[in-house]
Amino acid sequence: MAVLKRDDKHHTYADYLVWSRTYGDELINGTAYVREPPAPSWSHQSIVTELCRQIANALEGKPCRVCIAPLDVRLPKSTEHDDQVDTVVQPDVFIVSDLRKIDARGVRGAPDWLAEVLSRSTARHDRTVKLAAYERAGVREVWLIDPIELTLAVYRLEKGRYGKATRRELKGKTRLTAVRGVTIDWDRVLAD
Repeated sequence: MAVLKRDDKHHTYADYLVWSRTYGDELINGTAYVREPPAPSWSHQSIVTELCRQIANALEGKPCRVCIAPLDVRLPKSTEHDDQVDTVVQPDVFIVSDLRKIDARGVRGAPDWLAEVLSRSTARHDRTVKLAAYERAGVREVWLIDPIELTLAVYRLEKGRYGKATRRELKGKTRLTAVRGVTIDWDRVLAD
């Protein structure tokens, strides 16, 4: 599943609503990116599903929501109207604590935490273009999960910037710092 630039035009969310498909198309700083087939792999979807299950169980009864792609997350730069927003992403898994951010179109504003499951064809895009967009938007914690190397890179926002990633193997348990009470058990995530 390759990520390609759609064209060289500057787009807004209003444009995105016209040409985007159900899954995988994104808009980052006005640049339109489209995903080419095939769909995500079984291992990618298995990891996303188990992360979502563990997080949903941990958040039960709390005023937070876990979401999975495809769901549009609009990341305004200021107070611009939706139609003028030029960054719309679809993180694989994410948590929103401020439920006022959730609306009929998806989410407007930065999630508290998110994870991207890397693939060979999207890893570079996720590590550079999307990570920079998440930093600008103020996503407090980003996890980049590499299912091939079985590693996790954790980026935490400090003074508006991501420092060097904390890296670890996908084994044992890892606690989210941006959302309290959530711990991921990697043995269960990788069981499939």
